[in-house]
Amino acid sequence: MKLTVVGFWGGYPAKNGATSCYLLEKDDFSFIIDAGSSSLSKLQNYLSPANLDAVIISHYHQDHIADIGVLQYARLVNYYVTGDQKVLPVYGHKEDRAGFQSLTHKYTKGVAFDPDSRLELGPFSITFLKTKHPVPCYGMRITDGEKTIVYTADTSYKEEWIDFAAGADLLIADCNFYAGGNASQAGHMTSEEGGKIAAASAVKELMLSHLPQFGNRQQLIEEAKQFFQGKIRLAEEGLVWT
Repeated sequence: MKLTVVGFWGGYPAKNGATSCYLLEKDDFSFIIDAGSSSLSKLQNYLSPANLDAVIISHYHQDHIADIGVLQYARLVNYYVTGDQKVLPVYGHKEDRAGFQSLTHKYTKGVAFDPDSRLELGPFSITFLKTKHPVPCYGMRITDGEKTIVYTADTSYKEEWIDFAAGADLLIADCNFYAGGNASQAGHMTSEEGGKIAAASAVKELMLSHLPQFGNRQQLIEEAKQFFQGKIRLAEEGLVWT
């Protein structure tokens, strides 16, 4: 299993950046988790949109779905150029009807995932945990049978993350706030909270993502280290984890 960070900023992209988008690949199957602002432009450094096999959306805030529309145009243009009529499945929850309906276009189709069931997607198996956020949002536990990645999506701290992330090889944690910030009110987590979850769930590696555009972001690592002694790094564009 190969993970490439395409976009990682929270809320809006910093200069020349992109918000949440993560590319997963294995055995010639490729999908992205979320499609935030500017992510389609960045994705093309690693994969043609025509070669995507699926998309899965955690929730319908714009920093996670802003580029769904332009991805739909990309698939339409690809049809005009190549005649390829393959329809791209875009998985999302149905708790926001308008958001879910926006996933369907001429060559994309919204497909509802059941948060209470396992989703089999190519060589990947995905389970879900509802996050603590102002709108319905789902984190994911993704495995290929050998390695496991847990993606918190957008969430305030909740104890359920500890069991959900238990033993994962990689935890991608919402880290929109520095230690001591009022993250919970905004529906996000601090560096300390990501470190606490990583330690309590005994994950092998912690990646802090959904990052703030201000401050010295290396400080986020130092703050998380107060709780988690394993490997910690910040998400960055083009970072590859295998």
